[in-house]
Amino acid sequence: MLEAKHTWLVPGGAGFIGSHIIDALLKHNQNIICLDNLSACGTKNLEYLKTHNTKNKFEFIEGDIRDPQTCDKVCQSADFVLHHAAIGSVPRSFEDPNYVDHVNVGGFLNILAAAAKHNVKKFIYASSSAVYGDYTEDKNKESQPVKPLSPYAVGKCTNELYAQTLSAHYGMECIGLRYFNIYGPRQDPNGAYAAVIPRWIDKIKNEDPIEIYGDGSSVRDFCYVEDVVEANILSALPSEAGNFHHVYNVGSGQQASLKELLGHLQTFLSPASPIYKEARTGDIQISCADINLIKKELGFSPKYHLKDGLEKTISDI
Repeated sequence: MLEAKHTWLVPGGAGFIGSHIIDALLKHNQNIICLDNLSACGTKNLEYLKTHNTKNKFEFIEGDIRDPQTCDKVCQSADFVLHHAAIGSVPRSFEDPNYVDHVNVGGFLNILAAAAKHNVKKFIYASSSAVYGDYTEDKNKESQPVKPLSPYAVGKCTNELYAQTLSAHYGMECIGLRYFNIYGPRQDPNGAYAAVIPRWIDKIKNEDPIEIYGDGSSVRDFCYVEDVVEANILSALPSEAGNFHHVYNVGSGQQASLKELLGHLQTFLSPASPIYKEARTGDIQISCADINLIKKELGFSPKYHLKDGLEKTISDI
């Protein structure tokens, strides 16, 4: 897939998705610069990368995207930017919207401007399915209006608007990837903002009660992390999509309710009795990706169905 060697900057590369992207790029013999302040995941993913990739160039820089000088420094030698540094939590964005905005919007602008200054070939960034809000359609399409229901989603919408507005001005192609529910190995199960799959796996293994917010009928599109890695790499390849700014859904294109998810997990683990709690502010009832656009324009094709991805995730823990 990648024939020539390039230098890739991955802000947020010590996190769950970022570290999987770096791992894949190192296996493709690419040069990597990872920028992270280690506030979310610490050094555990970096230690994994260093242990499993000893032959290729990997540079880690501890720093914060809120600092423009740091952003300028790390972009100087980058060919591509895969931006994944953010506070990825809807509940936290309600608790401290000002801080989340400084990171997710202010930091985004710092990296975007630095990438343009140093003539980066493409700027690819993590957006979110949260921009769609709570629509009742079966699947979300990129052409439908956005309807953010949380400060986190507002920030992702703002990133897309800035990228759309500034990409033509800078003459730099920008691609936003609207992630749905991403899961896979090395995803942190701990903390108040942990994603549902690693949290539930951990609770079932420890025989702790499973908490479901709402009645369990909420529908999600769960996408295995290796498919997300492919979407990022495909985004960096030459395409004929035209224009300077593009936004694509990244998901499996398959629906599963929270009850169905729990059933799949119990297939590989052990029975669990859920405790139902009141739905949280900003939670979305239906969220599933229409992935026809990214299939057509980038050749994206997810390889993992939910049961296969869960089995692989559990076996790799």
